[in-house]
Amino acid sequence: MYEPPLHREDDLERQHALIRARPLGLLISHGPQGLAANAAPFLLDAAASKLGTLQTHLARANPQWRDLAAGGEALVVFQGADHYVSPSWYATKQETHKVVPTWNYVMVQARGTARVIEDDAWLGRQIAAMTASREAARETPWAVEDAPADFIALQRKAIVGIEIEIADIRGKWKTSQNRSAADRAGVVAGLEALGDEEARAMAAIVRETGR
Repeated sequence: MYEPPLHREDDLERQHALIRARPLGLLISHGPQGLAANAAPFLLDAAASKLGTLQTHLARANPQWRDLAAGGEALVVFQGADHYVSPSWYATKQETHKVVPTWNYVMVQARGTARVIEDDAWLGRQIAAMTASREAARETPWAVEDAPADFIALQRKAIVGIEIEIADIRGKWKTSQNRSAADRAGVVAGLEALGDEEARAMAAIVRETGR
């Protein structure tokens, strides 16, 4: 990933926070048929290894797991908030007109060698933990045990587990750090005026990274 120093985010806790907030990662690998990429929700176990360990599962019918079983590096991309930035929001536009549009975004990329897991007990723990992590905020959370045991057993037979000990992790926060304080204030105001959730999220990040 191209990482100008101004946009590099090396704080591991902040990188982990993005993964937890946006757990749907793009899993990329390379096999005999070339590149493969599939979206999958990941759990992060920060204590399992120095940089953390990612866990997910894929459908057994998905050929990507066979590529992963053969070894080689896997890359997982986690996309955080992003938004188009209009040059009209910059104070500099009124002064010189020497401005162009851009796109703000935050992203984490994690690399490591994947381990394919077909152990039924591991799969049971993984899907239970994944479900609990997403259902916890609901007033009446759904649990795996709410479904018939024989039905869940059949579902587990149709998946394989994937575990990736992170060997390298990179964060990129491209959030108007290269602009003046006045321009950043204009970006925040422009985003907040849009009113949608993603724009408000990016406005908060621009405000924080500008400090």
